[in-house]
Amino acid sequence: MKAFFSEDQLLHQPLQFMRAGRICAPTDVPERAGTLKGSLAKRGIECETPPDYGDAIMAVHSVDYLNFFKHAYARWQDLAKSGLEPGPEVLPNLSPYYSGRHDRARRDPCPSTSIIAQAGYYLTDLSCPIGPHTWTSALRSTHSAIAAADWVAQSRRMAYALCRPSGHHAHFDRAGGFCYLNSSAMAAQRLRETFANVAVLDVDAHHGDGTQNIFYHRADVMTLSVHADPTNYYPFYTGYSHERGYGSGHGYNVNIPLPHGATNDVFMNAVDNALTTLRDFRPQALVLALGFDTYKDDPISVLKLDHSAYRQLGERIGALSLPTVVVQEGGYLVSAIGDALDAFLAGLETAKA
Repeated sequence: MKAFFSEDQLLHQPLQFMRAGRICAPTDVPERAGTLKGSLAKRGIECETPPDYGDAIMAVHSVDYLNFFKHAYARWQDLAKSGLEPGPEVLPNLSPYYSGRHDRARRDPCPSTSIIAQAGYYLTDLSCPIGPHTWTSALRSTHSAIAAADWVAQSRRMAYALCRPSGHHAHFDRAGGFCYLNSSAMAAQRLRETFANVAVLDVDAHHGDGTQNIFYHRADVMTLSVHADPTNYYPFYTGYSHERGYGSGHGYNVNIPLPHGATNDVFMNAVDNALTTLRDFRPQALVLALGFDTYKDDPISVLKLDHSAYRQLGERIGALSLPTVVVQEGGYLVSAIGDALDAFLAGLETAKA
């Protein structure tokens, strides 16, 4: 297996995020990537540095959002020139009403030129602070996904993109949930340059709302998400089973919410149901959005998986024999995610045997 990662992805070091009205210490720490790299190395897999793909991310994100994100931190610091005292990171202090209507695929650009207004418009919540290096880290994270997709398209095999920060909560025109640029969506879009149809299977604890948003009107990319019931869990507003896609995309979006406290058997049954639907779609390539925040002791999880679930998942994915990009999403218990990845890789090896 090939693996891709840029050291620039470590530069993003968030200082805070809000949870239930309390400013908390960040959970998306750079050490996450080091632990995952260590697990790869134990199996003889060394990460390659991806090329610089420049603005390729425009394939899945709006120009107005990218312009905001790229320059947001410098503009935030400039607020001091007007007598304000900006905080250490860009964070929204307002949120404009958004109807969430699926019949309208895209929002208009923010009507205001104010950095404060745009922060509210383009940052979904208080879990995606923008610091001095966030743009660089997020962009290079997507470059890891692109490099993995290009290698898979050429080899027809499997590659792992060690994406940090994560991406699946990043919508077409806004960040959210620790995510700024959608690496899973970018990998799928890149694969579409070679393959006629692609599936994205998201098995993070949280619904892949950004990925759903990007492909909701399309029939060439099927999105499937197995996640904790969002009724009382982030992202709250999407991830329900009735969300099936819109227009030509109707029937090509599948959500399978899990009850909180679900263990291995419940999770794997849902994965098997998702794979049945996926096989009927007959994709030519797959993106697996792989999260380890489903682990029973993860600090922000409500699911109760142990490492054997990841081994079983690896067996299922390996048995598909599809050209596959594995994109790393969540997983915040640093002491556990390395073993989780190792278990997944062991499952892949079992499937190959």
